[in-house]
Amino acid sequence: MIEPVAAEVGRDFIRDIIRADLDQAKYKEIVTRFPPEPNGYLHIGHAKSIALNFGIAQEFPGRCHLRFDDTNPVKEEQEYIDSIQADVRWLGFDWGKNLFFASDYFDRLYEWAEQLIRDGLAYVDDQSQEEIRLARGTLTEPGKNSPFRDRSVDESLDLFRRMKAGEFPNGARVLRARIDMAAGNINLRDPVLYRILHAHHPRTGTKWHIYPSYDYAHGQSDAIEGITHSICTLEFEDHRPLYDWFIEKLPVPSKPHQYEFARLNLTYTLLSKRVLTQLVRDGHVAGWDDPRMPTMAGMRRRGVPPAALREFVKRIGVAKANSVVDVGMLEFCIREELNRTSQRRMGVLRPLKVVIENYPEGQTEELEAINHPDDPSAGTRKITFGRELYIEQDDFMENPPKKFFRLSPGNEVRLRYAYFVKCTGVIKNDKGEVVELRCTYDPATKGGNAPDGRKVKATMHWLPAANSVPAEIRIYNQLFANPSPDAANFAADLNPNSLEILADARIEASVAESNSAEPMQFERQGYFVRDKDSTPGKPVFSRTIGLRDTFAKEVAKG
Repeated sequence: MIEPVAAEVGRDFIRDIIRADLDQAKYKEIVTRFPPEPNGYLHIGHAKSIALNFGIAQEFPGRCHLRFDDTNPVKEEQEYIDSIQADVRWLGFDWGKNLFFASDYFDRLYEWAEQLIRDGLAYVDDQSQEEIRLARGTLTEPGKNSPFRDRSVDESLDLFRRMKAGEFPNGARVLRARIDMAAGNINLRDPVLYRILHAHHPRTGTKWHIYPSYDYAHGQSDAIEGITHSICTLEFEDHRPLYDWFIEKLPVPSKPHQYEFARLNLTYTLLSKRVLTQLVRDGHVAGWDDPRMPTMAGMRRRGVPPAALREFVKRIGVAKANSVVDVGMLEFCIREELNRTSQRRMGVLRPLKVVIENYPEGQTEELEAINHPDDPSAGTRKITFGRELYIEQDDFMENPPKKFFRLSPGNEVRLRYAYFVKCTGVIKNDKGEVVELRCTYDPATKGGNAPDGRKVKATMHWLPAANSVPAEIRIYNQLFANPSPDAANFAADLNPNSLEILADARIEASVAESNSAEPMQFERQGYFVRDKDSTPGKPVFSRTIGLRDTFAKEVAKG
């Protein structure tokens, strides 16, 4: 299990509010919560909320609850519950003993609903969902009272109890709060508190035939748990008057207050749970943990370090107004963390064979390679050098432009940790494609320097033909080609080049033999991580991120 991260003191308007509350002795202990609905996997936007809520609880200190708002059994699954817990822990946070479910409070919520009926603040409505929607009005027109709004307390209580007993079919009736159908805030126009739903719940089974709405269950769950600061995103700002109405009208054991902050929006990214679900169901991606997905499971599989996500959300801060963050900031944080922590290895993604004609046949030698240029404690490793090697296809051009300094006929380059080599011949297949190079090497340049002081302008990575291992490399780019993809027609903005599979790559033998899940840098290529599809006979590695941002430039080219 990953150890929880150390508390990092931050400054933002929510923390300022909390400091003021503590200074005024309003609370003895700060209690926050992260309250996901278990109807999908968490995405990077949730990482911001997790870091904020758990970070505040660590900083002041206090406690943060993980509570599942599991009020819709039709969309909820145990798989999502398990994945959410794994994601929170992976990000570096732990709720300890404070794991709760809204379903823990179903009995109390039902009792309070009956009390609202007895107090004349709720009634059973026989209208259909469509009739209720049409009668709710608009932003400029008031709603219309339900014909059942003046139903007697006794009749509503009887019908509500029969709804609970499972007597009526789905959609036959609902329980609504009696507030104000002319309210300027549409959320106060007699919102639905309970609906009939004959469905199996992951935790309560078939005990319940009615389920509370999110708006009704959420605030009361906060109150039951003693939450002091109910922190959510801006789309819930209009729901706050309803949140407060329930707290005021019910005999709740505490009175939490809701605060809203700006949700995370990223370029080239959609974080709508509807869109993410559709991407999975329609087969645009290979599951919730597809490395192209902005889910935390996808990023974990792709090799994104949790420390990079924490640094990212720290940099973007907590604001009151929505904005769009350039995905380049996230990529910078990922590169910065991986550059610091990842050991270096060599991988040739598109191999081109090289035969060094003046190197003795059958001879090999061990060369020393450093594991991290900025960390001597990372040590060194041995790489086998021999007559036959592989280099990148892109590192050779038969007719190079003026500023191409890598390998070309007659040109000399340095092989990393090895020797200077010069291209003396080119072998092509029947299609005229270059399939092999003939070179010579200078034995006096071992280690990469020439005794006579001559210089070369390029250093290239390579791998030995006999002592490297075939591997599949998956190159991931942005899932969407449009920096502002359209959620209503997202399929039109999908990037057709979001995944490239290189089936014939080569990697160091030690990389193939290791079962490490830690990302590494393939020199000059980017950061890569072993994928879960990897097997002993067929290693599979996914690119976490390139060494620099090339995707935006490619998109700009058209």
